[in-house]
Amino acid sequence: MDRLSQLHIPTLRNDPADAEAPSHRLLVRGGYVRQVGAGLFSYLPLGWRVHQKVVRIIREEMNAIGAQEMLAPLMTPAELWQESGRFGIPEVFRLEDRHGRGFVLSMTHEETMTFHARELESYRQLPQLWYHFQLKGRDEARPRAGLLRVREFVMKDSYSFDRDEAGLNDSYEKHAGAYRRIFERCGLRFFECEGDVGQMGGEIAHEYLAPCPAGENEIALCENGDYAANVEAARSVPSASEFPERLDTPSEVETPGVGTIDEVAEFLHVDPRATAKAMPVVGPDGKLVLGLIRGDHRLHELKLGVVLGGEFRPAHPEEIEQAFGASGGSLGPVGVKLRVVADEALREGQFVAGANRDGFHLRGVEAGRDFECEFADIREVVDGDTCIHCGGRIGVEPAIEVGNIFQLGTRYSGPLGAVYLDENGKEQPIVMGSYGIGPGRVLAAAIEQNHDGNKITWPRSLAPYDVEIVALQAAGESLLAIAEEIGAELSDAGLEILLDDREARPGEKFADADLIGAPLRITVGKKTLDDGAVDLKLLASGEESRVPAAEAAAQAAELLA
Repeated sequence: MDRLSQLHIPTLRNDPADAEAPSHRLLVRGGYVRQVGAGLFSYLPLGWRVHQKVVRIIREEMNAIGAQEMLAPLMTPAELWQESGRFGIPEVFRLEDRHGRGFVLSMTHEETMTFHARELESYRQLPQLWYHFQLKGRDEARPRAGLLRVREFVMKDSYSFDRDEAGLNDSYEKHAGAYRRIFERCGLRFFECEGDVGQMGGEIAHEYLAPCPAGENEIALCENGDYAANVEAARSVPSASEFPERLDTPSEVETPGVGTIDEVAEFLHVDPRATAKAMPVVGPDGKLVLGLIRGDHRLHELKLGVVLGGEFRPAHPEEIEQAFGASGGSLGPVGVKLRVVADEALREGQFVAGANRDGFHLRGVEAGRDFECEFADIREVVDGDTCIHCGGRIGVEPAIEVGNIFQLGTRYSGPLGAVYLDENGKEQPIVMGSYGIGPGRVLAAAIEQNHDGNKITWPRSLAPYDVEIVALQAAGESLLAIAEEIGAELSDAGLEILLDDREARPGEKFADADLIGAPLRITVGKKTLDDGAVDLKLLASGEESRVPAAEAAAQAAELLA
């Protein structure tokens, strides 16, 4: 049994001025964390206690699938990241030692783990599953929302090493099952979603997203429950366009002072879904490319980046003028000598597009007939789209990414030379997977999904304590003795008990108890001396009961069973 009078839990009455997300606000007010700098947080004793409960659950489930725990260094020689091709990623912290040797503060450990996998020489040594809990460094441009986007964080990352794709699929499924159990045990509402491989590379990825208003990811969900995906990878059928009468050839129409899609649609009395929006960009090879999407849609930059094979930037005004002979707002695909990447939604039908002449547009523009292009899914899924599996309505809601799994294939083993000898003595690249969970994000997501503004209602598995006993000392030491007796009995029963034995006002004690969020609160007050009873309150439901003090421990244990 811990005594609050002896602990460092510096609660605050007011919200921090810079707090955006509820988890940020409540973690600071509850004395769980303190900010040291932008994106840099210290876990105070109460916060670390919860963090380590998440770690314990993760460790148990990783061990259950046969993974072996180890520890790799945070700092990695730069040459490993140069070999993998990730050294230039903007989010990578790079540094040099006093001798000028380059290093990286790893934001993930694929390079380091692949370095160790070079010692796996034979197919007889495979498969292998390794994991560790280690600090990561990420040079975030805009840290935000407390623990949700930070520059330094603890991560559980695990790695699978297999002979072939079949082995990788098995390791991948083991991790997927472990992740589902982890998040269920942590009391999260979550979805396993198709994900984008992003900076990790590889072939297949899934993300574990916990819906909440503070999330910076977006999840596309079918109303029938048979499809869930991060919008970065989501696919859907867009709503149907209402097209005007078909034209045999494009017809130029003057549109003076009209530039936006809404203005064009209103001026020409057409459905915005029957317009095409031109997005000129400069690809990774330095060449101008025209991205083309439906007028009511938004370009998805990650999807277009995959098509183009790397990062791109918007074209500058002078580049647009030189290539199109017009300025933005009047651009279109007809007559241009550029690579055109059109979204799948433009495959059928005729659209209004810019005429590449300021103040003019073309009606009746048709892909294939009037311009050549390559089709790809480059738009963002939007609320109200149709599910590709069942035809149900797609909804989009914000979510926190709490975990991810990747089928890396030979993305790292190839360039870093991690090979093994097969049964025939032939060298083969090791086939890899990578799997990450951020305990801090799980902790924050649990608060985002379990709070009422000023109170945290922790899932039982993550709560810092099972029971908090609040001793109101207005009537002297006899009340504290009753509280201690109940606490000792509950401790002997294996429960984690916090006793608020401070000399503080009742209102302050109850406010702090709400922030600490133990699932069950027992209040020993002045009335106890009159009737020998105490108050029991389940924090999540608000259910209260008054029971004899002698029966309090047994009743509490029963409520938490």
